[in-house]
Amino acid sequence: MPYRSFANQEYRNALQSRLEIPALLRALPVAHGCRLLEVGCGRGVALTELARRCRPSRLVGIDIAPDLIALAQARLNRFRVSAELHVGDVRRLPFADGDFDVVIDFGTCYHIDRPGDALREIARVLDTGGMFIHELALAQLIAHPLRSRGRRLPWSECAELTSERRAVLWGSCRKGLIT
Repeated sequence: MPYRSFANQEYRNALQSRLEIPALLRALPVAHGCRLLEVGCGRGVALTELARRCRPSRLVGIDIAPDLIALAQARLNRFRVSAELHVGDVRRLPFADGDFDVVIDFGTCYHIDRPGDALREIARVLDTGGMFIHELALAQLIAHPLRSRGRRLPWSECAELTSERRAVLWGSCRKGLIT
């Protein structure tokens, strides 16, 4: 099934910037200076807030839609935020193993074919002990009740990510530590 991007909704963008991201970061804190990747970054709404609130040493966004990456670049320029943007597929990330300390997904993995491939790629690009922050199924049902119905993330397909915390609408996993 081909991916269908979501319509731009300014009220939703404002809610994400002003409410969702601050609440997320209170529930699941991200260390300042981390190397942070947002998968499915779309128009870059979260990237500008993540840059301001987390002050990452490296900020990267990736999306499969070139037109959305162009809009994200315009937004980053408008807010004077420096970040790397890539057109690419979360199931085949163009980054080296262990490149990131944190990967954030605001629901992309719920809306693609073969989400297990995406989870394995996310685990691959996370450094050992790195954190994957993702929306829980409840967040998806609230935001996209019809489009998300019956969709779950296949955690059993990615043993490298271990569930760590749940915070109402979000969860975090850690990439396993080698013992």
